[in-house]
Amino acid sequence: MPSDTLAATLEQSAEQGRICSVAVRGQRDLQDRVAMYPALFPDPPVDAAMLSALALSTAFIAPWCTAAELRTANRASLWVTAEDWRIDSEIGSLEEATATATACIAVAAGSAPADGDQLTQFLADIREDLAATPLFSRLGHLWQDELRRMLDAELREWQWRTDRNNKMAELPSAGDYLANAAGYGATWVNISHWIATSAVETEEHLTALVTASYEVEKVLRLVNDLASYNRDVKAGDLNILMLGVGEHEVRQQAIDLADRCHKLLDPLAEVSPQQVTYLRRVLGFTAGFYHGTDFWASR
Repeated sequence: MPSDTLAATLEQSAEQGRICSVAVRGQRDLQDRVAMYPALFPDPPVDAAMLSALALSTAFIAPWCTAAELRTANRASLWVTAEDWRIDSEIGSLEEATATATACIAVAAGSAPADGDQLTQFLADIREDLAATPLFSRLGHLWQDELRRMLDAELREWQWRTDRNNKMAELPSAGDYLANAAGYGATWVNISHWIATSAVETEEHLTALVTASYEVEKVLRLVNDLASYNRDVKAGDLNILMLGVGEHEVRQQAIDLADRCHKLLDPLAEVSPQQVTYLRRVLGFTAGFYHGTDFWASR
């Protein structure tokens, strides 16, 4: 092997090893969160492989970050998992789901979590970490607003799913379902990460990135649904493939939306180059990951 090729191979391998070491440290922190809040994370679906996949995803999406810099993104992603499981699988009424969302929104705004409520206690821990960062006093309201938007989308989907299972109403259109992609939680995680790492300078910069992230989130919703269809059928969850569109159409829509995302990101690259790269890597990594599996363990 020529010396320059060998050097490049070794350098690439070393970089991949470094990224994996960051992911290992991230996974250990997530394991500590699961041990601290065991009521939130039944196994299955939250097993060691899921924690590993989550930590690997953030490490490869933002390979310039240290494990400490990825801690908030990892924990926010894990909290979304807990919130999603609570609302989707443990709550039996819209009133209870709404009360859960209301409690989370209050804690995000600074209220104390209720005793024994591990979901809001974990969220309060994330908020406490963010509140210690330089940007939170100026940008924390956007973090709170996005949490509200995510939870509103979760409640809307909860109602759709309940109506479907009880045959009480027509299913949403594929367009309405995709417009509700905030329930996926990616944009809230992204905002958490950008505030935690001081990745933006102004509210204008963050708002522009969030607008692009909304479109990215729609692509993630589509590729997730393609990967999770069989699980969703078994669990009684909604999936875009249940809404009158076929797999080929959904794949093409994901490709078209991804192209739109890149066009939206192009003009942002001059002001926020690393964050634009981050969102492009979110698209690429997630599409590749869901091509072979998804995060949830079988149940």
